[in-house]
Order: sequence, then C-alpha cells, then structure tokens
Amino acid sequence: MSLSKPRIALFGNIYQARKSAAIQQVLSCLSGSGVELLVDMEYYYFLKDTQRIDVKASEVFVGGEFEADFAISMGGDGTFLKTAARIGGRGIPILGINMGRLGFLADIGPSDIDSCLAELIQGNYSIESRAIIEARHSEQSSYALNDVAILKRDTASMISISVSIDDEYLTTYQADGLIVSTPTGSTAYSLSNGGPITVPGTKVLLLTAVAPHSLNIRPIVIPDTAHITLDVESRSHSFLMAVDGRSEKLREGTRLHLNRAPFDVNVVKRSPKNYFATLREKMMWGADVR
Repeated sequence: MSLSKPRIALFGNIYQARKSAAIQQVLSCLSGSGVELLVDMEYYYFLKDTQRIDVKASEVFVGGEFEADFAISMGGDGTFLKTAARIGGRGIPILGINMGRLGFLADIGPSDIDSCLAELIQGNYSIESRAIIEARHSEQSSYALNDVAILKRDTASMISISVSIDDEYLTTYQADGLIVSTPTGSTAYSLSNGGPITVPGTKVLLLTAVAPHSLNIRPIVIPDTAHITLDVESRSHSFLMAVDGRSEKLREGTRLHLNRAPFDVNVVKRSPKNYFATLREKMMWGADVR
C-alpha cells in the first residue's frame, strides 16, 4: 500500500562535513518527492550553519517529540544505532542511507536514494524486525540493537564477571570484558573478539569475552528467551556498561539483568533482501588480496 504524503523524520551524522554533495542529493530528492520532512534539531543546524544548505523542513524536533511514518538515518551504522535509540519502542521503520562505505544497517548508497524513496512511497519494500537487548539495573533500563558490553575501566587489571543463565550459574569470566550481542550486532564488536557471525532473525543472543584470561573460554550462543544475570567485581570497584557504544560507569556490586526487549526495531529493506551480498562485500569473501 502506497503513502501519498508520508511523514519522514531525518537524522544524520553531524561529523561528516565532507559529504555535503551526497547530503544535498538526498535532500533534493526528498524535497521533490512531496514528503513531509521532519528534521532532528541538531542535524538541522548542522546542515544550515555548517553545510550552508537550505533545508525545507516541515518541522524541526528535539528528542523523541515527533510522529513519523518512517525515519531516515544518514551516516553509517553508528548513526543508525543512534537513530534506533531515538525511535525506541515506537516501531517506526528506519531506512539507513550510508554516506561512506557500505554498512550492514545503513546499506543504501546516496546514488540509490531516488529509486529507493520512490519504492518506499509506493509501498515496494520489506520490513525486517531486529531483536533488541534490554539491560536493567536498579530502576533503570537501556536498550541495544547491537550489543551490551561490560568492560574494565582501568588499563591494568581484568574484571571478574559472574554469569548466570535463567538463574543457573554458567561461569565467571576473568577478562577485560564481556559482550552480549544480538544477531544484528554479531558482525560488530563481538566479531572483532572472535564471536560468530549470526544471520539477523536468528532467535539467539551471543556471549563473547573480551581478552579472556583462559584460552578455554569460547563464545557461547543461547536462546533469546533466556534471562542473563551479571555480577561484576573489579579492583577499581567500578566498571563500564556500554550500550551500543553509549557508556555508563557503574559501581562494583551492581547486578545487571539482560534479556530480549519486549519490542523490536523495524528496518526498511529494499526487495529483494541482500544481507548475504552485503556480508560478502564487507568481509571481502572471494576477493583476491594478493
């Protein structure tokens, strides 16, 4: 089903000043498509004051104070993660336009925006639901599309992370940290620490240690219905919890509860789906590097 005049919320990377030509191309396409354009305030003033671009926005919004049919993230996968955090549990589908190298989440190039937006308005697209991790401590909850990482704060000592799955003790990791990731995040921080690549839509969570003290420690895959409990000990009596890269200092003794969130993030994909093509290109599989 097509939308005659969809409301599109626009988010972007304010640190990509060299991408002005690509940004202008996308904005021109949006302007000529008759959509109702809403722009994140920080990104709006970046375009207006830094890029000297005249943005024809129907509305400029702050935080989560907007209503939209779709969201567009202009940047890389990091910008997409920030956009997802702003969307939260409202289910607004997100289209990722990559302003640099091809990404797993932001997988539409600026040259494809004309045809992609036309397909979006015509309803010729698919929606992929991506699982979210909810991380709780005390009375607070945070949500991650990629991963939650428990990390040491100092450069000298490891931390001890005691892990239980559904109230059954698993092990205590002596390591620089532990990554709990979704299938979406399997190709991010987890992969760089030896974790397995997991196809999005697979109903699992991944536990991958960061520089473990024991060589016997290996990544483990568990059902995403499991409840994970973490207790951390540290010589500095504190540690970091990084939720999709957004870090928070926590005191030793803070118990963390991780599980799949009650909502997903919706990702707009052009039909047909091309995850494996993106995977081959990003991983350079089949490329002769001699």
